[in-house]
Amino acid sequence: MSAPATEIDYSPQGEAAQQVRNRLRELPPLAYRGWVLPSRYALSPLAGYTNLPFRRIVRELGGLGLGTTDLVNARGLIDGSIKTNQLTETCPEDAPFAVQIFGNVRQVMAEAAQLLESRGVPSIDINMGCPVQRITKGGAGASMMCETDNTLGLVQTVVEAVKIPVTVKMRLGWDETRITAPFFAREFEQLGVAAIAIHGRTRAQGFTGTVDRTGIRQVVESVSQIPVIANGDIRNVTDAIRMFAETGCVAISIGRGALANPWIFRQLSEWEQTGQVGPSGTFQDRLRLLRRQFGYVQQQKGADRAISSFRKMAHWYTKAMFVSAYLRQQLQTASSLFEFEATLDAIAAAGPTRGQIDGYLPEWQIPVPTGPIEHW
Repeated sequence: MSAPATEIDYSPQGEAAQQVRNRLRELPPLAYRGWVLPSRYALSPLAGYTNLPFRRIVRELGGLGLGTTDLVNARGLIDGSIKTNQLTETCPEDAPFAVQIFGNVRQVMAEAAQLLESRGVPSIDINMGCPVQRITKGGAGASMMCETDNTLGLVQTVVEAVKIPVTVKMRLGWDETRITAPFFAREFEQLGVAAIAIHGRTRAQGFTGTVDRTGIRQVVESVSQIPVIANGDIRNVTDAIRMFAETGCVAISIGRGALANPWIFRQLSEWEQTGQVGPSGTFQDRLRLLRRQFGYVQQQKGADRAISSFRKMAHWYTKAMFVSAYLRQQLQTASSLFEFEATLDAIAAAGPTRGQIDGYLPEWQIPVPTGPIEHW
């Protein structure tokens, strides 16, 4: 009887991590068709969260290579929708960044890409990974992975319509019987796509189970030159090291892990450069970050709208800070700037229910959506 396989230690100071670090340091900088990015760590597009205020505070913390917008409706962009245009807002500090667009009509997607290029957007990302029913039922998002000819034609049309780099974000496939990502990655490279970002689950999985790193490796091995950016279940530096080691990817993209720990990009860059990992923020650091991000939301939307639009983000901030349920609820129900600020003062005075007010807090993760995908 053979001995059970030994679990590999991917902790940042371990031997496996050093091997990964050596490989990364031998690689050229991450670049999209000659456009060199400051690091190989990207912020994943995340509906409702990766807006300009959040991208700004993550960038200020350091280590971010590329920030991508929330997914943007190509038709709404062309039609001049105020809400859609707000999703593409940027500022000089928000660089480099990309706008992710979705849709299933070739010419509409191409026109949206051209419009963004004319506004100075440096890169376009095509969404082929969103599993949400309202996106897939119209033939966009992950459903594009089921339509070979239409999808290849759409991507080619967008690539040929602009001079800036075009990337694609996709899943492994629609379900386990249709794993089409390796095929599409090969074809996209030939069409001139600058990079592929791949989430290691199928659409049918949603966010259940664990990410399939073997599937991501197959995508990595299906291309010859363009970078493949791996995504999924990266909650800390150890998870990132494991992703690099088991997939052979040259970069990673992080979504919910960054919401729980906005310092993760800085930690990863520090680890790659020095082999050490600095701490994430304390309770007080996180409270300062919350206030700063809320200030950016006020600049963008005004005080009245800022309170309601920031509630979802404030919920995750305060959960990660281990704020009491009572004070979290007070913050969620605040209806004026005075009430909002008074509750933040009360939170500052009370401190966390776990950990120390001036020390480091336990690691916490944002839960993924649950239930049938059709109901999301």
